[in-house]
Amino acid sequence: MAENTSPSRHRRHAALALLLTTALTGAVAAGASAASASATRITAGHTEAEVTRTAQLTRLARQAVDAGAPGVIVRVNDGNGPTAKIVRQAPWTRAEHTLASGDQFRMGSSTKTVVATVILQLVAEHRLKLTDPVETWLPGLIPNGDEITLRMLLNHTSGLFNYINDPDVLKAFTGQDTRQWTPEELIAAAVGHGPMFAPGKQYSYSNTNYIALGLVAEKVTGHSLSDLIQERIARPLNLKNTYMATGIPRPDNRKLAHGYEPDAAHIAPLLPPGTPAGTKFAGPGRAGHVDTTWINLSTEWAAGGMVSTAEEWGRFDTALMSGKLLPPAQLKQMRTTVAEEPGNPNRYGLGLEKVVTPCGAVWGHVGQVPGYSSQNFTDGTGRRTVSIFTTTIFGLADPKVGAADQALVNGAVCAMLDKPIPKTAPPSPAD
Repeated sequence: MAENTSPSRHRRHAALALLLTTALTGAVAAGASAASASATRITAGHTEAEVTRTAQLTRLARQAVDAGAPGVIVRVNDGNGPTAKIVRQAPWTRAEHTLASGDQFRMGSSTKTVVATVILQLVAEHRLKLTDPVETWLPGLIPNGDEITLRMLLNHTSGLFNYINDPDVLKAFTGQDTRQWTPEELIAAAVGHGPMFAPGKQYSYSNTNYIALGLVAEKVTGHSLSDLIQERIARPLNLKNTYMATGIPRPDNRKLAHGYEPDAAHIAPLLPPGTPAGTKFAGPGRAGHVDTTWINLSTEWAAGGMVSTAEEWGRFDTALMSGKLLPPAQLKQMRTTVAEEPGNPNRYGLGLEKVVTPCGAVWGHVGQVPGYSSQNFTDGTGRRTVSIFTTTIFGLADPKVGAADQALVNGAVCAMLDKPIPKTAPPSPAD
């Protein structure tokens, strides 16, 4: 049905599958309490229709938290008036951090849009070509690298195995192992499994592609990827809370939202067949969850290591889609898409996805790392932007939480497009 081909539908495929390349199934109580009274900002200048729409989104955000989401941040800019900002969080999460609309958030795979932008800027400067074989820039690092082009890395048609599915990397990703991985070690873990298909023959989402692209950007410029992002994107756009994170976050960073995943007892029913025994997230216990805020990000880097805020990511999306970051030729390449999995109407470009929603097609990306789910979309011009942040990923595999979250995402995207928010069924009584 159309409702299930929304951003949430793909998020569950490409986000939860970011861990294990399969959609999670099953049901488990997420352990979250009812929503606390939290912030909804309605500034002067809103029309009556906008106030009504914000009230509808506030209700959907409250229902998502009531269903079990630890917390949500929603920011909607329809390009016509003041921006709507909505925040809700479960009471048990307030002891660690009071969620705010301007909080820093781990962006996960939304990072790929930024990395792709840097690569395409280098293409525009004639320092790279999309047809360059990866072997040209990373000799000997990737088997059959002379057959894999930069374009194939960008649009996930390289056939490279997703390193997150390597058992050793998965332990670090979930915090059970504190090993600090280098980009070269992540690629080695991936290519140790062999290719999934011949280069260019299919689409299969793989974080390995973007680790390789990060190394290419560093090789051609002689600068770190973190510095390239600051010099080419963050500073020009005055993004003061947007940066590439590595290692373990500083415990004194009070601007960083806290993320949560179900604890070992609650996550077990959510894991798909074939998951390594003992898979769970490390962190302090909290109301049937663990606080995953302090899990190290060394397994993410160019594939998902960025931190930002909803407002700053909207500014980035606007700049990108309006042509401020890329010349027309490179922006056109970025928006040239390939089909994803059979039955999925969404299409993937170069670090940018065209997503089918109940209210029309939008552009953007989703991102997930332990405790953090970000969904960021814009219209074709960049004038309208929306971000939906949820402080869990595996918690969304609970059918009740997932349904409430999907209703919130659909509502926020439709509000961005200035279209009626889809009606949803009333929430079922608590079990």
